[in-house]
Amino acid sequence: IQWIRDGLQLIKDARESQSLAEKTGYENPVYMVPAFAGLGAPYWDPDARGAIFGLSRDSGIKELVTAGLQAVCYQTRDLLSAMEGDGARAAELRVDGGMVKNDWLVQFLCDVLGVRVTRPQITETTALGVAYLAGIQSGVYQSLDEVAGLWQTERVFVPKISKVKRDKLYDGWKDAVGRLCRPA
Repeated sequence: IQWIRDGLQLIKDARESQSLAEKTGYENPVYMVPAFAGLGAPYWDPDARGAIFGLSRDSGIKELVTAGLQAVCYQTRDLLSAMEGDGARAAELRVDGGMVKNDWLVQFLCDVLGVRVTRPQITETTALGVAYLAGIQSGVYQSLDEVAGLWQTERVFVPKISKVKRDKLYDGWKDAVGRLCRPA
């Protein structure tokens, strides 16, 4: 989204992405594969480069912005699928960071993963984590368990789409990735 905002200048503020995605919806025919410096896990293709697939004369800013948001979610599914291949299954995903203030993004993530997604009250947790570690070091907190107990839910998102629809959307992503990257 930063590239869409700063590089392409399609939006002035990342917050605009939510309303554009709401207008586009899930059935966006455009797929953006942001492989700006190759593709990491689970593809491991350092030579892959970014691409946009599915453009038509009807494609515009809202479809490109939505494709950028969706790419984040599809990449997360790629990683969770790789983890499942190793025997781990997520029943819930906790998210943080500036992007998760976007309700559309978090609901799409939830839907494409098929798992509950929980957003904390404080989304900028990097700085908070540093503060907690300093608090443990200085004796304000006694343990990591005590700090973990301070985590508070702001909102829980639950999947709203069928497995068939989820898999169809993800198949489009896999097709797009397959067009620019060699199999791992």
